[in-house]
Amino acid sequence: MRYKVVLPTGLLVASLLFSGCGQKEDTAADAKPTPPAAADNAGTAPASAPDFSAATKQYRSFAIEQCDLFVKETEKFTNAVKAGKLEEAKQLYAPARAYYERIEPVAESLGDLDPNIDARINDVDAAEWRGFHRIEKALWEDKTTAGQEGYADQLLKDAQLLRAKIETIDLDASLMVTGAVELLNEVSSSKVTGEEELYSHTDLYDFAANVEGAEKIFEILRPELAKKDAGLEKEIGERFAALKQELGAFKKGDGYVDYTELNQDQIRKLSQNLDALAEPLSNMGKILGV
Repeated sequence: MRYKVVLPTGLLVASLLFSGCGQKEDTAADAKPTPPAAADNAGTAPASAPDFSAATKQYRSFAIEQCDLFVKETEKFTNAVKAGKLEEAKQLYAPARAYYERIEPVAESLGDLDPNIDARINDVDAAEWRGFHRIEKALWEDKTTAGQEGYADQLLKDAQLLRAKIETIDLDASLMVTGAVELLNEVSSSKVTGEEELYSHTDLYDFAANVEGAEKIFEILRPELAKKDAGLEKEIGERFAALKQELGAFKKGDGYVDYTELNQDQIRKLSQNLDALAEPLSNMGKILGV
């Protein structure tokens, strides 16, 4: 969970469009008295602003799909908690969260939903603490589902509210690029310490989901990036592949090993590879002009 401010690209795009219109009018006005000058301007007409409407539509569809699955799997998890099925609830916890982690930047733009769903023990006042990590503490540290029924019901309601709001969110390419970079930065700067899943140690599920969410954004914007900087497009693609291969070494069955099984060298290498990917990924926005 984190907080951020995302600056929209609308003003920038509008400025470029108005600037382009103004130059065309100036060119037309100058053409009558000085024909040679008009011919020179025709060769320097500004390029039109890129249209990312198809990309944002594609990402919105992905976010809605993930959110539908998030609600479905969260309901299975909360039902297990309310039924007192401790081991089943523990098995369902991390897989349900993965759908949320893939679209976390979207949830974080919707006010209190992110802290309500994903706050850790010290992120909010104790009286306001609820969501996945509240229940995580009960399951792993207290080793019981007793007393968690109300938190389970509220978590499912918050997940359903996220699903209801996600179709109305104001998405743009800037939010997508910023979200992709912040997904990786959050893993590298805080999650890699193991503080996210303090009780369950299921951090690698979150890591993998964050990387998958960032990669989805990259894949959507990749064709436009390839047109403008093929070298950067190739570099980012290769670093995503290398990071996923590294995470793959920690797979166990359908999930991942306990995070406490990693030694310090493995954690350091993971953090370095995350940083190595985040840096070129942050340049994607500059190249695309978002």
